[in-house]
Amino acid sequence: MRAATATTADPDQPLRALTVGDAPEPAAPDGWVVVEVRAASLNHHDIWSLRGVGLPPDRLPMILGCDAAGVDPDGNEVVIYPVVPDKGDPRGYSLLSERFPGTLAERVAVPRENLIPKPAGVSFLEAACLPTAWLTAFHMLTTRGRVAEGSSVLVQGAGGGVATAAVALALALGKRVYATSRDPGKRERIAALGATAVEPGARLPERVDVVIESVGAPTFDHSMKCAAPGARIVVCGATGGHLATVDLRRLFAMQLELLGSTMGTRDELAALLDLCVERDVRPAIDSTYGFSAVADAFAHLESGEVFGKVALDFLH
Repeated sequence: MRAATATTADPDQPLRALTVGDAPEPAAPDGWVVVEVRAASLNHHDIWSLRGVGLPPDRLPMILGCDAAGVDPDGNEVVIYPVVPDKGDPRGYSLLSERFPGTLAERVAVPRENLIPKPAGVSFLEAACLPTAWLTAFHMLTTRGRVAEGSSVLVQGAGGGVATAAVALALALGKRVYATSRDPGKRERIAALGATAVEPGARLPERVDVVIESVGAPTFDHSMKCAAPGARIVVCGATGGHLATVDLRRLFAMQLELLGSTMGTRDELAALLDLCVERDVRPAIDSTYGFSAVADAFAHLESGEVFGKVALDFLH
C-alpha cells in the first residue's frame, strides 16, 4: 500500500527524511481493526517527527500521520481518534505515528474503540481535519479554559491549525473573539470568520476571560496583560519559543490560571463532531492534495504560508 514514512531524522531539513512509497500492510492485533483511509490531514507534529523529535531511531521507519477519516471493515464511515493508551510513554498515551503506524497510508490499524461515526453532513476531508488540531482547540476552550463561564477569548497567532480552529469554535460558542497575526492577509481572513483581528501586541478594547496560547515566548507577556481577573491562559504549544517570561506579580494579583493542555478525549471528539453539525461549523482547509502529491503538501505546511489545515484526498 502507499504510505508517507519517516525513514530517518533530519533536524535541519526534515523533508529529506520523508519517503513516499510502498509500505507493509497494517497488522491488527486483538481489539484493533483496519480502516480504509479516505482522507487525512497534516500537522506540525508530522514535521517534528521528521526532525526526530519524539521519534527515536529505534522506531524508524514509521508511517506518519495522526488524523484520518475512512471506512471500517463493516462499511461504516468513521473518524479516527488518534490517542492510544501507552504504558511505555510518560504521558500514559501516545499518538498514532509515535509508537504505532500513523494515518498517512491507504490503510491504518487502530483500536476499535477509537472509531467514531462520521456524521453524514461532514465530508471525509472535513472530518480528517478535526482529530488533532480541532480537538486540541476544543479541549482548550471547553475543558481547560471553561469558556462557558466567560464571554471573551484571545487567540494568539491565528492562522495555524489549532489557533484557527480556536477562533472558529469560540465564535460558534457565542464568544467575542480577538485574534492576533503578523500577516495582514491572515488578519483579513480572521476578520472574515467574524473575529476582531489585531496585530501582535496590540491593545484590546477589553481584558478577556480565556487566552489560547500556542506561540509562547513572543506573545506570552501580551497574553498576561490581556487577561481579565481570574482568566485562564491555556497553553498547548510554543512555536515561537518555549522560554517565556512570566510576571508572577500579575499572575497572583489578577488570580490568573496558567494551564497546560494537549489533545482531548474520545468523548470530546464526538462532542466536537456534534457541535460542527449543530452549529454548521466546518474546518478552514487551506489546501487539498492528492496522495501522490503528499511531498508537496508537506513542503507547503513547512513553509508556514498556511491558513487552516492542509488535507490529503486519498481518492485522487
